[in-house]
This record gives sequence, structure tokens and C-alpha cells, in this order.
Amino acid sequence: MSTRKFAAIATGMTLALTLAACGGGGAGSTTEEEPGDEGTTTEESEGGLIGVSMPTQVSERWIADGDAVKAGLEEAGYEVDLQYAGDDIPTQSQQIDQMITKGAKLLIIAAIDGTALAGQLDAAAAAGIPVIAYDRLIRDSENVDFYVTFDNYNVGVQQGTALLHGLGLLDAEGNEAADAPAGPFNIEVFAGSLDDNNAHFFFDGAMETLKPYIEDGTIVVKSGQTNIEQVATLRWQGETAQKRMEDLLTSTYSDGSKVDGILSPNDTLARGIITALQNAGYTEMPPVTGQDAEIASVKLIADGVQFSTIFKDTRKLADQSVTAAQDFLAGEEPEANDTETYDNGVKVVPSYLLESDIVYADNIQALLVDSGYWTAEEVASGQAEG
Repeated sequence: MSTRKFAAIATGMTLALTLAACGGGGAGSTTEEEPGDEGTTTEESEGGLIGVSMPTQVSERWIADGDAVKAGLEEAGYEVDLQYAGDDIPTQSQQIDQMITKGAKLLIIAAIDGTALAGQLDAAAAAGIPVIAYDRLIRDSENVDFYVTFDNYNVGVQQGTALLHGLGLLDAEGNEAADAPAGPFNIEVFAGSLDDNNAHFFFDGAMETLKPYIEDGTIVVKSGQTNIEQVATLRWQGETAQKRMEDLLTSTYSDGSKVDGILSPNDTLARGIITALQNAGYTEMPPVTGQDAEIASVKLIADGVQFSTIFKDTRKLADQSVTAAQDFLAGEEPEANDTETYDNGVKVVPSYLLESDIVYADNIQALLVDSGYWTAEEVASGQAEG
């Protein structure tokens, strides 16, 4: 795994990010850290300890998020205990317990399972420790104080829009194409992990966007699998998505028909899906959507293999979490721009939502390279530079 650092300036504060990416066989792959990874801390600082719990390093975006939050907090004068849980729920619970025992003043948590941390949040509340849910809403607890994320329903809308554009039904701006083909088009849909609250928002936004085209017959989900329970991918595993795509090709497309487009909710799953298609003999890829602008997928988009991804600038997300943490520790309420949408089953959690962008081959330069997120050399190689 290679690493690189770049700077991002937001609200007057420089955040150094370390991004890691791995290139692999087929459509690309990443590797997982050991579940018991102890994370990193800095030497004691005057600001006190903040615990940062990230779910996994299987996706390069979580490495970027963790490093960005850590760098921003350290810049603000705090000691940081950054932990990755290896997508193992008991490990994440234990790591958060340890952060509380160490005397953390605040917790920033990207949960593996949004319903599995009630005990840890109760302990944090009893100790007077504010909790910020990071990108994934923590459910079924009153002890979630703030939520920083992107507009996740709109991310799904953007994914559905990208698929429709790939099929020629919409133009790049999301308007009805003047010369739209009549169809019908065979598509298949994938969703993320059911225990990730965001997966439901992504799926709902995408399916509502596709719904009119499904209802009028322009689009056909040939397998008939359209419920999120049928199409979910546990833990967002690319191998699981690849296996399901292989099964779909065998069960639904063995009659000689072709799949014309695939709704994939993130880049890891997209690469697994693409590998299945490649192994099945597809030389010209149908449009496959994604999310996170992972460098391996950005290269695939540049090469005309994957069709699109959603760029959620994690530098902005990390910066917003640092700002919210500083507000809490100064005895102030963080700024929220949404106080209605994110009901966790017990309370509506005050939230700060950020916007995202659709990346196609022709705007990689403008969105990703010109902004300093990736370099042209990284896009060409599909790997982050050291």
C-alpha cells in the first residue's frame, strides 16, 4: 500500500491527509488491516485527548478520513487516538471503551454498525463526553450529539442520474436527452451494507430517480431484485458484489441477453462488479456507477471502464468535524444546516450536510486534479504516490 500527503486549506486551517490506494488484478482492489490494529496517538498536548474511531482500512477513503481528522485536530492542539476496527464490531466497541477509559474529552465515530454502540454511547454520556457521528449515523441512542456527513439522499440521486446519463436517457446536466433511445435497457442494482444507515439513503435516492423509467418500461431490472434486502452487500465487500454479479449473469443472462447498466453504490463494489463482467467476457463495459472517487476507480473512469463515481471531498468532511469538535469543547453548539432529516430512531440528530459532485471521464481534471485531490500522474497510474 502506498501513501501520500497533500494539504487542504479550509476555515483557515491546514489539514494534511494521507491517502492510500492499492492496485490489483481485474478492476482493482484494496487490502484490509489487522482487526486489532492499535491505531496512532500523538504526544500529550494541552487541548486534551480526542478519540477518533474509523471502521476499516479496506477502502482508501477511510484512511483519508482518519488521517485528515487526526491532522486537523492535532493542528488545533489536541491529542488524538485514531483507531481502525477492521470492520469488526466487537473490536470497534472495545476501542471506543478504551478511549473513554483513557479520558477522551470527545469522540468522533464512523460506526461499522449504526445500531451496535449503545453501551459505549451511554458510557460516554455518563462521563460527559460529546459524540460526533462521522458520515454514518449512529442509531437508537439519545447520546449522539451531532452528525457530519454529505447529503446522502442526493448522493443516491446523483448515482441514479449518472446511470441514466450512461444509458443515454439524460444529458450530463441531468436533463432529458433530446435523442434519448427508446430502450428497454436491462439493468441490475446493488446496495451497500444494511447496517450502514447511509446505504438506505443512497438506495432510496437512486431508486426514486430510476422509478419513472422502470414504471414506463424504459428500464427493466431483469433479475426482478429491486428491494434493498435483496441487493444489499454486507460490509461493502467488493468480493461479495463480484460473486452476486457472477450469480446474476448465470441465473438471468444465460439466455444470451446483456446487462446494459449497473447501479453500484460505491467504487469498491463497482470494481468487483466490473471484474465479474470482465471474467464473463464483456469487453465493452455497460455504465457502472460508484462513489468515493477512489484512485483505482478514477483510473478506470479515465480509461472508459467504469462510467462514474461520486466525489465526496473528505477534506471538507474532516474539517467540519474538527470545527464541530472545537465548538463542543468550547462549550458552544456546533452550526447545523439540517435539523429535520436524520432521525436515528430516538431523536433527530442536528447535522451538517456537505454537497457532492458526479465525476465522469471528462471532468476528472476539473473536479479531482485541479482541486488537488489527485494528481494527473496518480490518475494515469491508478495508484496514490508515496
